[in-house]
Amino acid sequence: MKKHTLLFTLTLSLLFITLWMSPANAQQADKPKVPVIKDGQAQVVPAFEDTSKWIRHDLWVETNFDSDDDGKPDRVHVDVTRPAETEAGLKLPVIYETSPYYAGTVSGSDIFWGVRHELGEKPPKRLHPPKIDRRDTSPIISNTHIETWVPRGFVVVHSSSPGTGLSEGSPTVGGKNESLAPKAVIDWLNGRANGYKTVDGNEKVEAYWTTGNVGMTGTSYNGTLPLAAATTGVEGLKAIIPVAPNTSYYHYYRSNGLVRSPGGYLGEDIDVLYDFIHSGNQEHNAYSDSTIRDTEMANGMDRITGDYNDFWAGRDYLNQLEPLKAAVLMSHGFNDWNVMPEHSYRIYKAVKEQGVPAQIYYHQRGHGGPPPLEMMNRWFTRYLFDIENNVEDDPRAWIVRENDNSKEPTPYEDYPNPDAEPVTLHLTAGAPQQGGLTLKKTKGEGTESLIDNFSFSASDLAQAEWTDHRLMYVTPELREPVHISGTPSITIKLASSKQAANLSVMLVSLPWREGRDTKITDNIITRGWADPQNHESLRQSEPLEPGTFYTLTFDLQPDDQVIPPGQKIGLMIFSSDREYTLHPDPGTEITVDLDGTSLTLPVVGGEKAVSND
Repeated sequence: MKKHTLLFTLTLSLLFITLWMSPANAQQADKPKVPVIKDGQAQVVPAFEDTSKWIRHDLWVETNFDSDDDGKPDRVHVDVTRPAETEAGLKLPVIYETSPYYAGTVSGSDIFWGVRHELGEKPPKRLHPPKIDRRDTSPIISNTHIETWVPRGFVVVHSSSPGTGLSEGSPTVGGKNESLAPKAVIDWLNGRANGYKTVDGNEKVEAYWTTGNVGMTGTSYNGTLPLAAATTGVEGLKAIIPVAPNTSYYHYYRSNGLVRSPGGYLGEDIDVLYDFIHSGNQEHNAYSDSTIRDTEMANGMDRITGDYNDFWAGRDYLNQLEPLKAAVLMSHGFNDWNVMPEHSYRIYKAVKEQGVPAQIYYHQRGHGGPPPLEMMNRWFTRYLFDIENNVEDDPRAWIVRENDNSKEPTPYEDYPNPDAEPVTLHLTAGAPQQGGLTLKKTKGEGTESLIDNFSFSASDLAQAEWTDHRLMYVTPELREPVHISGTPSITIKLASSKQAANLSVMLVSLPWREGRDTKITDNIITRGWADPQNHESLRQSEPLEPGTFYTLTFDLQPDDQVIPPGQKIGLMIFSSDREYTLHPDPGTEITVDLDGTSLTLPVVGGEKAVSND
């Protein structure tokens, strides 16, 4: 990564003392104990490293909403960890993480929805779990980020989301209170909201020890909430680093009209997540369960059709970005099949188009994975200390290549790679074995069919030499590396033997590899799912006329991967995906019109890079 040398001079150190220390303390100080910036990054300061001198305390910040309907504004629980020097007048910026997880969650999978039923049927009722045995989080909610950032001259703040831990309110899983709660904390840090020593008392607590500049970060749900806060446009939130954030609950629990579970959590839905995190005050459980889970969610989530609607639109942060001003550094894994990589890309693309400073870091692993500390430090130093370290001039995209260390990403001008061009590949017949995937389109390839059977996993189907349960189309063996960068898409013309069918697509690298040395990038390139009933509208599905052909086009998950020579790129089309979709009775026949079906890949170098000529 590019480095810029920036040293605090004696003059700047004296300026810190003048501005941030009282006159009395300034006269007594033999040596300034202030942040040190070098090479564009906040450095560890020995005076801030002594954990025995850290000041740690908790409080409750009052919000402007009453989500548990008890007649008074909800208060959210907050903890603070800061260097002792802040008691002598030193003011520092804040690194802030908020979460619904700190006080504990439900364990076990018996609360998930059953997936073994026909498409379009009302699913059987699910069990609601006993309430969470809440962990005590007072006065310290969490120790995350403290050892990293306090020694570097930041105050670290945590808070529990509404309806979790010692915070009042109701969990809403993407509702407005999840955006307004961290906004209230940032308002308190800037003197615009009230903090109190107790959840129901009147003794106020002031944040006299901060400059008011705030940066937020976190992973997964904890990465969603910085984005939620930023969509309020709150003054003082200068930068966010969301790691693997869920930016749309529709995209998390549905896919192009299809009811689709996040990877590893078959049968989870938004009301399951509500139960999973609801660790707050049990006195208000009955109201929250009835109003949020059993009414708002039950009426809006729609596990029958999977259609997009106003309920889901209200939990899609892409629809709320206009007020966002905070600089955004997104981080995600291309092989994250829980919170899939589209979540970060859709926000990165939008905020960049708004003119907001934006960068993106992608790695090749699964869920989680923050950017390297150096990258995060430069981002927070630039926007929280207001140090001109030229981070805006750094490359926009940083991608960890397949065999590289996650701390050593390769810089690119942008993502997708600006040199990537759409390459359309066409299908030639070959079922039940393998057909072809070619640059040249031929006519008269006819139709080929598969029989749905959820009993077989996608990986089993990809490895099968001969099967009626999937269609596979492959390129010739690659002579040169093929660099895919961007979002592949598929246009597929199909007919179903029933009024509803699952549709799953996986892009694979063949031959399939197994064994101890197999890497996460060796087999699955990317994947996607769709409901053929939504071929015309995401908001309005319609039953399929058995035997009638329909054409639909949809995106697969974004990717950036180099497929090595000697491999073949395979397009696998199948129906139910055992690990992600509902499991209807086997037997549905899906027929694909090969002439009306094509795959478009974003390839660096375009057709020439794919051609074996």
